[in-house]
Amino acid sequence: MFIDKVSISLTAGRGGDGCISFRREKYVPYGGPDGGNGGKGGDIYFEADPHKTTLLDLSYRPKFKAENGQRGLPSDKFGRYGEDLIIKIPLGTLVLKNGELFVDLKTAGERILIVKGGRGGRGNASFKTGKYTAPRIAEKGEPGETAEINLELRLIADIGFVGLPNAGKSTLLSKISAARPKIADYPFTTLAPNLGVINYNDKHFVVADIPGIIEGAHEGKGLGFEFLRHIRRTKVLAHIIDVSGFDGKDPYANYKIINNELKKYSKYLAKKHIIIVLNKIDLPDSQKHIKNFKKHLKTKKLFGISATTGSGVDLLLKEMVKMLTKPLDFNPEEEIETIPVKKYIYEPEFKVNIKGGIFVVTGVKIETLTEMTKFNEDEALRRYQNILKKMGLEIKLEKMGIKSGDIVKIGEFEFTFEK
Repeated sequence: MFIDKVSISLTAGRGGDGCISFRREKYVPYGGPDGGNGGKGGDIYFEADPHKTTLLDLSYRPKFKAENGQRGLPSDKFGRYGEDLIIKIPLGTLVLKNGELFVDLKTAGERILIVKGGRGGRGNASFKTGKYTAPRIAEKGEPGETAEINLELRLIADIGFVGLPNAGKSTLLSKISAARPKIADYPFTTLAPNLGVINYNDKHFVVADIPGIIEGAHEGKGLGFEFLRHIRRTKVLAHIIDVSGFDGKDPYANYKIINNELKKYSKYLAKKHIIIVLNKIDLPDSQKHIKNFKKHLKTKKLFGISATTGSGVDLLLKEMVKMLTKPLDFNPEEEIETIPVKKYIYEPEFKVNIKGGIFVVTGVKIETLTEMTKFNEDEALRRYQNILKKMGLEIKLEKMGIKSGDIVKIGEFEFTFEK
């Protein structure tokens, strides 16, 4: 099954908790704290894999989570790092992170970090100082980053086959490549794009057969709206036209329908190199339609072929190779959405809003500190309160009119304020 759009949720690994431990050995004069730090949580990467052509695997698994880091151990032993998770996706996949275009993976083997694992919590050995020689403090591991990801595949092909249903695109693809798409004599036989690798005179190139383009495709009619985006990366378009007069339709009228749809969908498609292919010349009445077609397009180079018998196919392949060497009037990457430039704006360490009588405190630093504090340990709790006081949270709350007994919410935790 061909799937070219999918939404998934990613959660990087949480860091391991720090350890509280003290070294006590007979005949060892220097003991003290020796609790090790927790291991870092696993990261999640996307990697472009040339062997994948669909997002089907990801559609079955909407949630991914990397391995958590392991807790620290006595004797200053660090916890093991969580294993990174590498998700392989097809070449040409656009990655949208939290609604914004994040990366466009076009190169085989290209790997990008999507969400970062949390750092490991510090053990009590890390809190030892000259004055504070026996700390009973350890941090919990930092939570890993989370993200909502939308993946959109745009096939990477050199040439795109376009045309009305039943024009013979799939038959031609099966004739010139090893691809074996479903072929039948009714419209919409092809329900998903097919890729074929062509090897002609030591030249290799990839062709994409795009199904379902009909009149109104740019408005979402038929299948064209779903699959037209797959020809946005191509350099050359081969417009396949049935000149047999199938179903009493005028081939030139069909030609204008597709051209009109391409122009309305994207201004760049009309700028690509276009090869006009008149297919099914072996059928009755085809020559009559070809003569009429040539009257309308006297300046255009036309290629008459029969995808079934192979007549004229060799000349068409030569033209394809020739067109692939010709420069375009524009860079094909211009039509792919550009990745927005990140703007970093200074913001205070925390913000306080009153919602339903509750003082809600937000801010990455203060929320992370809260997540990593072990509130069941007195020393850790005192340290947490001192840090909040130095950050100015207490003063800010008093300015906003907080009273003893009011609720303060930080992340998922709620506290009762006492002056």
